[in-house]
Amino acid sequence: MTAPPPPGAAPVLEVRDLVFEFRTRRGVLRALDHVSFDIAKGEVLGVVGESGAGKSLTGAAIIGLIEPPGRIAGGEIRLEGARIDNLAPDAMRRIRGRRIGMIFQDPLTSLNPLFRVGDQLVETIQIHLGLDDAAARARAIALLAEVGIPAPERRIDGYPHEFSGGMRQRVVIALALAAEPDLIIADEPTTALDVSVQAQIITLLKRLCRERGTSVMLITHDMGVIAEIADRVAVMYAGRIVEIGPVGAVIRAPRHPYAAGLMGAIPSLEGGRARLLQIPGAMPRLDRIPSGCAFRPRCGQAFAPCSERVPPLMAAGSGLAACWLLDADMTAEAAR
Repeated sequence: MTAPPPPGAAPVLEVRDLVFEFRTRRGVLRALDHVSFDIAKGEVLGVVGESGAGKSLTGAAIIGLIEPPGRIAGGEIRLEGARIDNLAPDAMRRIRGRRIGMIFQDPLTSLNPLFRVGDQLVETIQIHLGLDDAAARARAIALLAEVGIPAPERRIDGYPHEFSGGMRQRVVIALALAAEPDLIIADEPTTALDVSVQAQIITLLKRLCRERGTSVMLITHDMGVIAEIADRVAVMYAGRIVEIGPVGAVIRAPRHPYAAGLMGAIPSLEGGRARLLQIPGAMPRLDRIPSGCAFRPRCGQAFAPCSERVPPLMAAGSGLAACWLLDADMTAEAAR
């Protein structure tokens, strides 16, 4: 079962049963196991989970930034109805940047330290939009102004090291928006920044997405960021989506025990909790994923079916969750 986009909204991105594997000397390791979701036009889908859950790998697979021995072993990825997971490298390069933008955690990985930021913006604009030098530079200045770079006419000729971390991330956002893409994949875009700068970047992303109608896949481990900007949230664990639904519903009333553990670990300004919840154990290694539900060894509510079969996503309030506790027949049978 796939979580649908908001009613009346056609999906910009459709991911269906995505399987990603690594071939190693020890055998095939499955890193993504039948991942499915949609993102509608103008929607922000937050993707959360611990390190190793498969969040960043999902984003890399969508944008075609995968290296051997990793490979897509099954499923489909569609951008506005057209399949893109089986495209040749040259064809995928034309989509990357033009129709799908990318914002990385560390802006220095996206900016060449040897070139002025304006040169990098102008090059991106000319490659994807075909503008002449003057028009491309004017658009670059306008983009820098739009993302909040002061005195863009002057700063456009600066080098990346002359910008603060927050300002570099604004330049990276400008690069991601340069060709007016349909979708932006933002992978931990605020992690390397100070808290006050994080808030500015979150506000900027939220405003730009609403004004431009750009769809966003926001990958993060920070539920505060998700609560502030996302429309829906997908919770990943061990390469699978274990819960997906409207962000308010998942935060207030999570239906999967892992999602509940994540929400219970969030500090509350209102108090009321003597101590934060802690999920015991750790994310399993790819070669040690347990049978049945991968979260079973860490779950205090596990029962017989959890070790036997992988639970599918099933209806859970306004969203979907992959937990046998939601299956009345399973719980009744276990009780007998």
